Amino acid sequence: MIRLALIVACAALATGGTLATAQTQRNGLRPSESVWQPARTPPGGTSWALLESTEEDQRTSGGIIYSKPRFPQPVRALGGKRIKVAGYMMPLQNSARQTHFVLLAYPPDCPFHLNPAPDQFIEIRTGAPVAVKNGVAVFEGTLVLTGQDESGVFYQMTNAREV
Repeated sequence: MIRLALIVACAALATGGTLATAQTQRNGLRPSESVWQPARTPPGGTSWALLESTEEDQRTSGGIIYSKPRFPQPVRALGGKRIKVAGYMMPLQNSARQTHFVLLAYPPDCPFHLNPAPDQFIEIRTGAPVAVKNGVAVFEGTLVLTGQDESGVFYQMTNAREV
């Protein structure tokens, strides 16, 4: 799963982030303002503030950082439930349509968020391919709490669909 974090970071660098910046400018925020705020919570959705309340226990072995989540009760209560969350798509497949990607809390064009913390992204799997979006997209699916294997991936969403 460390590979997933590296893929996210490399994809962020490769995209250059210009399209997400254009989106935030259309929303009336300058890029310098938008990068410090996670995607807005959709109506009836789950906030990134709640997901980011998960604490991370880290250990280092052989120069590699391993992390494990400590989910607070409100986050544990969401495990196995369908949730709705907004974020920025980061493709993991070489295609304009994706069934497996990462949804980031913060715009991928932010130089300070190139390596998102494990509580700042969700690994998403959809049943049908969805078009890669620039700017904020909203997805609904079953939240799976992971990371006890020290993979560094705390959240996954299965059976997801764009809403």
